[in-house]
Amino acid sequence: MALFKGPAVLLVRRGKPPNAGSWSLPGGRQEWGETAEHGARRELLEETGITAGPLTFAAHVDGIHRDVSGTVLFHYTILDFTGYWLAGDPVAGDDVTDAVWAPLDALGPYQLWSEAHRVIAAARRALSCASDAIATSGPG
Repeated sequence: MALFKGPAVLLVRRGKPPNAGSWSLPGGRQEWGETAEHGARRELLEETGITAGPLTFAAHVDGIHRDVSGTVLFHYTILDFTGYWLAGDPVAGDDVTDAVWAPLDALGPYQLWSEAHRVIAAARRALSCASDAIATSGPG
């Protein structure tokens, strides 16, 4: 999930494979029988203690990790929602070791995967479009 608070995006440091030790956007596995949005909200709360306001779909990512011979080790599809912070302070929980509000103009030190940068940009566009739609829709 690409969650924003002012000029910052919420990042977590992964505590388990794949990508243990790497910074990324919060998220995780959808549980059997839950909607994608409910799963995103649950994972956000479990990993960071943060609650989001209204959400909108931003992007998807196909994460396929292979070994040196080309055998697939991990394969997952991520559905990234986006929205704004509603409540809570970032506290690492569940399977992350750190959670922070990272300034959008200073993401370099986090060495994010290119797909995380793509999702953040798509999320900002999605939120901008949603804001524009609300602003231009007047009384019917």
